[in-house]
Amino acid sequence: MSDDYGYDYEDDSPYGVDGSEGDDGASASRDGGRGPERTFAALPPAHGRGFATSWWGRAWLQALEDTALDGQQLKQGRQLARKGGVGAVSVRPGRITAMVRDRDGTAYRSDVLLQQLGAGAWDRFLDMAVDRAGHIAALLDREMPPHLVEDAAGAGVELLPGIGDLEPECTCGAWDHCPHSGALCYQVARLLDEDPFVLLLMRGREERRLLDELQVRSAARAVRLGDGGEGEATGVAEREIRGVPAGEAFAAAGILPPLPAPPSAPDAPGLGPSLDTETPPAPGIDPAALEVLAADSAVRAHRMLLDALAPGHEEQPLPVELTPQQDAVRLAADARPDARIGARLAAGSGRPSADLDAAVRAWRYGGVAALAVLDEEWAPDPEDLGRARARLGEAWEAGERPALRASGRARWTVAGADLQLRLDRDGRWWPYRKERGRWVPAGPADDDPAGALAGVEDGAADGVGVAV
Repeated sequence: MSDDYGYDYEDDSPYGVDGSEGDDGASASRDGGRGPERTFAALPPAHGRGFATSWWGRAWLQALEDTALDGQQLKQGRQLARKGGVGAVSVRPGRITAMVRDRDGTAYRSDVLLQQLGAGAWDRFLDMAVDRAGHIAALLDREMPPHLVEDAAGAGVELLPGIGDLEPECTCGAWDHCPHSGALCYQVARLLDEDPFVLLLMRGREERRLLDELQVRSAARAVRLGDGGEGEATGVAEREIRGVPAGEAFAAAGILPPLPAPPSAPDAPGLGPSLDTETPPAPGIDPAALEVLAADSAVRAHRMLLDALAPGHEEQPLPVELTPQQDAVRLAADARPDARIGARLAAGSGRPSADLDAAVRAWRYGGVAALAVLDEEWAPDPEDLGRARARLGEAWEAGERPALRASGRARWTVAGADLQLRLDRDGRWWPYRKERGRWVPAGPADDDPAGALAGVEDGAADGVGVAV
């Protein structure tokens, strides 16, 4: 019979334990008898890939390769597994089983036996796991960190098999690991990669029972702490913050896989959440404003990721930290909010709503530098001012220079036209156009004043503003 967790039971025992288990942790049976069982469908061929990417999967294969006496037969088993010769795999306490097809198509039943842990060993394992909440979290994430195995070994519980622990049985009659049992072990390494609970089931406990027992022990431990177990809590906290000992990390270096390649950046930012729900927001919370902030965060994170992955990123200067007023303009430029949110951003930028449009245009043309040209009128020293006037005189061919009149200490207006040039502190020229009686940015900066004016089109605004 089976349950909702995908386990099959072949007797009436709730956990399928056959045989007695001593207090020293030694099981009375290696083959597992009839206990909880999981059956995994045959996996596709493993062309061009390894059989284990997790460190515990590699440790499983290391035990197989250290145990087998005939390396040639293991090589044949690896080829059988790679070509998809292993059928559905049955896993139960103490035993794994599968039908394996030889190269000529002959099918053999192959089994591999693994010593179960006894009741005493499981008690020690569960007590250890409850003391380290990180162990439970790792198992639930289908991970088996080295320190979990190390802590279990310190409690006298060997989870991973060692030399001689994987005992083969096969209908082909071989006494050592034959190609069929080898192929089965290679295939099981792929299962272990996905779910370390497969190993714990082989050792005698299935996932549901383990989690139930951990929950019971965790509740009991919480009661003990509530009765004055402050000292125990302090000890647990101290163990939690120690991390992984350097010796443990060094010892695992030989079986840990290399770090995977970083994932490629997504093509576009993720979509922000929709907060338009039937539940009314808490007082003072504006769901529309939160949606704008969430969407902006996604866009900025995507942009930062692209920058980080770009060649030479480490040589780039750190970005300028924005003031709250500058960031409000940036958000209005990037998010293109509606009129209501735009009015809030205008207030945050310290500007009247009518002035936010010009600030947004400036930001889109040149960020902080363009915003400074819009807001500030500075006085070049006489030497810089003289160089600026000389460049204005040299920028056009004879007879083509427009009539310019000074409109400030670093601003020149084109006579007879609603156009203006503004000089920034870095010697660049910014074009401006008068619209509705206001000077607004009309293009990006240019080192050449003639080039800056040439890029300005006569007529209507360029439509880069924000609704306010």
